[in-house]
Amino acid sequence: MMATRLGALLRRSKVLTMASQLRSCRNSVCGQSSILSSSSPALAESLARLRSLYGFRSMHKSLFGTSSRKMCTSATLLNSNKAEAASAALKLLVNGGPRAQKMVGIWLFGCSAWVFSLVVLGGVTRLTRSGLSMTDWKFTGSLPPLSEDQWLCEFEKYQQSPEYKRVNRGMSIEDFKFIYWMEYAHRMWGRALGVLFAVPFTYFLAKGFITRPLGLRLSILFALGAGQGLIGWWMVKSGLEEPESEYVQPRVSPYRLATHLTSAFAIYCGMLWTALSVVMPEPPTGSMSWVQGAAKIRKLAHPLSMLVGITAVSGAFVAGNDAGHAYNTFPKMGDTWIPKDIFNMEPFIRNFFENTSTVQLNHRILATTTLVAVGCFWLASKKIDIHPAVRSLVGSVLGMSTLQVTLGISTLLSYVPVSLASAHQAGALTLLTLVILLMHTVRKPSPALLKSMASLPKLKS
Repeated sequence: MMATRLGALLRRSKVLTMASQLRSCRNSVCGQSSILSSSSPALAESLARLRSLYGFRSMHKSLFGTSSRKMCTSATLLNSNKAEAASAALKLLVNGGPRAQKMVGIWLFGCSAWVFSLVVLGGVTRLTRSGLSMTDWKFTGSLPPLSEDQWLCEFEKYQQSPEYKRVNRGMSIEDFKFIYWMEYAHRMWGRALGVLFAVPFTYFLAKGFITRPLGLRLSILFALGAGQGLIGWWMVKSGLEEPESEYVQPRVSPYRLATHLTSAFAIYCGMLWTALSVVMPEPPTGSMSWVQGAAKIRKLAHPLSMLVGITAVSGAFVAGNDAGHAYNTFPKMGDTWIPKDIFNMEPFIRNFFENTSTVQLNHRILATTTLVAVGCFWLASKKIDIHPAVRSLVGSVLGMSTLQVTLGISTLLSYVPVSLASAHQAGALTLLTLVILLMHTVRKPSPALLKSMASLPKLKS
């Protein structure tokens, strides 16, 4: 009896060892149906014995060969189709392979970062009241004053401006040099961006890296950038005109400032989206469940992105009307929740763009609404099966929205210091950046990629 039990234990141990070896062979050499037949004859004979002795009657010779081949073939096909889909999408923008893709991507991300810094520098220039220090403009630019006589000449031009007469009367030439250098740096930084964009663009065109769709898109961005210089001077010129009332401080038109800032935001968003499309031709997928989750997120993110954009534009009107210097209290505006003079202007529509009280109230309402909407968006995303990258971006948008509202309140309560106000403007652009990243990540995959993912379960079955 002991011998019988010992024999049974030995046979069972042998069976488990053989089964382990078979699983190892199946996992290590996927798709090779001859793994069993090419092994030793004893292994094949042992498999037959296993089937007869331990009830594996339904085990076919093709179990590990054919099934493994199907499984690996489907996975290989999915990877192949993903690669083909990505390659097809990439060819729509860049020629020349991965190296060209990397070069063009780095260039476009560099230009995007340059535009970001240019917007921040423009905000600092406005906050230090340096924007009206240069009373003329040339498209190609010019050298700064290099001698004392040249500085005196520029200072005399500025002394004829309304800003000097009503705001900076008695300013020393040293103080004038500071605001002049700020405006000069802003203008030349913009021209440097033109060179940074045009020279590599010409090189990549000559190398054949830029396809027609990408070339058209970049040409539009370049034209917008060139027009931005004209819009900037159009804005500055409005501040060099005498105000209608002697009690009004000279400042640029809020409409022109909003146009200038909105154009900068549009250029930045277009540049960033294009750069992302070059380096990431397909969105992250992983599974059909994640793709369906991304579609749900996309439907929610579209109106949210519009709300973020409208709030940013309303901030431009706050800056253009110097509305941040009024009602430096929160949550109330002075002693009331809603000022009584919000609809004093005629025609009625002017109140939303020129009335200081209305402009600040609008920005407060839009900012609060944006934060609440982002919070609800985050809560809704918790119930949706989405890619980890998408979930991370949703959380980042919520965090940045909270920080941006905090910066806005702090700027208001502190009477708009340059440091906090600049950080608030940079925060608006950072929030736009995260929204663009989110929208690009949840965009719809190409039909080729969707087809390859849909075919995987069919192959497995």
